[in-house]
Amino acid sequence: MRQFPPRRIVCLTEETVETLYLLGEQDRIVGVSGYAVRPPQVRREKPRVSAFISADIPKILALEPDLALAFSDLQADIVADLVRAGVDIHVFNQRDIAGILSMIRTVGALVGAAERADQLAASYEMRLAGIASIARPAAKPKVYFEEWDDPLISGIGWVSELIEIAGGEDILPRLRFQQAAKDRIILPDVVRAAAPDVILASWCGKKVVPDKIRKRPGWNEIPAVRNDRIIEIKSTLILQPGPAALTDGLDAIVTALWPA
Repeated sequence: MRQFPPRRIVCLTEETVETLYLLGEQDRIVGVSGYAVRPPQVRREKPRVSAFISADIPKILALEPDLALAFSDLQADIVADLVRAGVDIHVFNQRDIAGILSMIRTVGALVGAAERADQLAASYEMRLAGIASIARPAAKPKVYFEEWDDPLISGIGWVSELIEIAGGEDILPRLRFQQAAKDRIILPDVVRAAAPDVILASWCGKKVVPDKIRKRPGWNEIPAVRNDRIIEIKSTLILQPGPAALTDGLDAIVTALWPA
């Protein structure tokens, strides 16, 4: 018999884990993604059952979940296996700030905490508006966000939006509408021609090596390189389409663009 609200939830991505903790519904979580690190106690409290595009299906089924939460077509194979095994699944596909806020509200509705989820999302909306309204001391710095280094991949939708909220100007704003990483692949000369003032890099879980960026042919002419403004932002903060991006991720961008 299906339960409402579900009592045993497997979260295949970290943003739903953090959302459930923030809503005070963490006791429903019985399994998490191996990438889940927020809040810190999740790593000792919850069994890890998946990577991002692979999962231990027998381990998940042994937990007897009555709901699994997944993200995007990249987890389609995991989802298919769980559907065939009879597990109820909700797959999110948020790629911008509006989608993140909708995800938070939907997770709340799924666990019977719609009012708390709406309050949480509304608090983020107010926070974003407040940061966007801050008067900055200089012209908007031009910003290049690098999500991967080989090939070069620019930032996804919510990252581009957060750069603007932080008071920067994304040098590749049109690419924010491209959901797939392969559609955001760019040539090094595109960045060189745009001459960003700041380079933000988050290599999707791999440590950023600023010296590799500096040594790209012709990049010594880029203001961000010349002025040593190449800044890493941890992928757990900015590449997770959930609360982390709207809080610590945005704060990291603000600090990078407007150092004290």
